[in-house]
Amino acid sequence: MSATPLRVGLVGYGLAGSVFHAPLIATTEGLTLDTVVTSNPERQRQARAEHPDVRVAASPDELLARAGDLDLLVVASPNKTHVPLATAALKAGLPVVVDKPLAGTAAEARELAALAEERGLLLSVFQNRRWDNDFLTLRRLLEDGELGDVWRFESRFERWRPQTKGGWRESGDPAEIGGLLYDLGSHVVDQALVLFGPVTQVYAEADVRRPGAETDDDTFLALTHANGVRSHLYVSATTAQLGPRFRVLGSKAGYVKHGLDPQEAALREGRRPGDGADWGTEPEELYGRLGAGESPVTGGGSPVPTVPGDYPAYYAAVAAALRDGGPNPVTALEAAAALDVLEAARRSARDGVTVTL
Repeated sequence: MSATPLRVGLVGYGLAGSVFHAPLIATTEGLTLDTVVTSNPERQRQARAEHPDVRVAASPDELLARAGDLDLLVVASPNKTHVPLATAALKAGLPVVVDKPLAGTAAEARELAALAEERGLLLSVFQNRRWDNDFLTLRRLLEDGELGDVWRFESRFERWRPQTKGGWRESGDPAEIGGLLYDLGSHVVDQALVLFGPVTQVYAEADVRRPGAETDDDTFLALTHANGVRSHLYVSATTAQLGPRFRVLGSKAGYVKHGLDPQEAALREGRRPGDGADWGTEPEELYGRLGAGESPVTGGGSPVPTVPGDYPAYYAAVAAALRDGGPNPVTALEAAAALDVLEAARRSARDGVTVTL
C-alpha cells in the first residue's frame, strides 16, 4: 500500500501558482494539492476548474488556521509577501517552498534559514531553471570535461516586450521587489553559482528603457568567480534580436545554445508532465553545438543532443526530503548567496562601481 500523499497548501494562483506550482504539485507522486489561497474570484473559479478536488481559501490566515491539516506550504504570491508568509508558516510548524526570490535581501534569507533550522523544518526555494534542458546539458558537458577549463560563461534571458504590462513585477516601489534584476536575474545568477561557485566581484548595468517603465528592464551583470571563471549575464525585456541562451568558452571547446527550454510554454498551453514521453524534449534543429574555431551560425561544431528538461524533479525531491529525509533540492542559504550577488549588482549599477564580496 502506498503512503498517504502529503497535503500541500498553495498561496497564490497567478502566473507562478497556476502555471508552474499547481500542475507540478498535482502530478508529483506522493503530493496532493489540498488548498489554493487566492482572494480573486476569477482565480478561485480557475483553480476549481483545473483541480476539481482542491479546496479554496480567501486568505493565508484562513489557511494557516488549519496548518495541522497540511504537510507543506508553497508560497507563490507577490515577492513582497515571501518573507512574512514563510515566517508565519514556519512558526505554524509547516515546511515551506518559496518561489524565487526567497527575499529582498540576503540577510532576510539567512534569518529565514535560521528559523527553519531552529524549528527543524524544510525551507526550499523554487529555482526551476536548474532543471532546464540546456542547463542540464551544460552540466553534463562540464562534468565530462568536454570544454576543458571554462574561461567565460555567457547566459541570456532575453525577451522582446516593448510595451510594459504593469503590475507589481514592473512597479517602481522598492517594497514590491520588482524589476528584471530580481525576476530573471534570480535565475541566471543561481545557475552561474551552481555551475562555477562563489563570486568575488560584481559589476552591473541596469537601465529603464521602455516608455512608462518604472524599474529595470534591461540589465547586465559581470561576475568574477573565485575559481577565475567570468560570467556575463543578460536579462532584458527590450532585446529586438535575441542572443544565444548560453555561450560557454573553455580551453578545449565552446558550447553555444539558442532558444528557451520548452517546459514553460508546455505548461502555459495546459500540458502536464506525464502527458507523453516527450516532456521537456526539443527537436534536433534546436540542439546546441560544441566545437572550437567554427561558427555555429554556419553549422560549425558538432550538435549536442539536449538532455530533456525535468521540472518535475524539483517537487519529487521535495517529497523525498519530507518523507525520507532526502536532500533539500535548493536551500535557503544557496538563495542567500544569490541574493548577495543581486544586492551587489543593484549597488554597482546605482553607484557605477565594481563591488567586492
